[in-house]
Amino acid sequence: MLDWIKNLNKEYPEFWKDYSAKFERKSNRFVVLSTETTGLNANKDVILSIGAVAVENNTIVVSDCFEVILLQYIFLHDNGLSNEFIVESKLPKLGEPEAIQAFIDFIGNSILVGHRIHFDIDMINEALYKMGCSRIKNEAIDIEIMYRKLIDSTDKQFSVDELCKVFKVAKNDRHSSAEDAYTIALLFLKLKSRLGIDI
Repeated sequence: MLDWIKNLNKEYPEFWKDYSAKFERKSNRFVVLSTETTGLNANKDVILSIGAVAVENNTIVVSDCFEVILLQYIFLHDNGLSNEFIVESKLPKLGEPEAIQAFIDFIGNSILVGHRIHFDIDMINEALYKMGCSRIKNEAIDIEIMYRKLIDSTDKQFSVDELCKVFKVAKNDRHSSAEDAYTIALLFLKLKSRLGIDI
């Protein structure tokens, strides 16, 4: 049987049906996200943590946030990596399927924002495939691309640290996906204002 026919007749999990139904209307909510992963290969590596914060009406809504550590003991064990940070962290810890489902429930139909966000999306999609789901449907905005548009450049990459220097955004010494998401949210608002984007 052809793959597209299989996919057409596929029965998705209930949470995925609820998520898909939310796209009947457009959202004015942005969700700025950052993931921490074991590497840069979406086919082989896994997500260790996800941090996200909502932005609405040009305001970072700190009370509307998401942060979780994904329990990846098998991956870490098989690759000889330490799981010390998982044991020591006080953050919520969930297995990958539970964490991804919680994240999908959190984002809903929001517009996603990140730094090199297509990598984050690829990692999330790989986790979703393992759960029998499809690709996420959210629109996505990349702050690096926004900055390139601002300075009319296409041939240079800009790290979050470099963008923080340009826009005089102080970075917290504590490194976590949630802290990164908050920093990216600050940069997003500055870029949105400089580009005159009113969404």
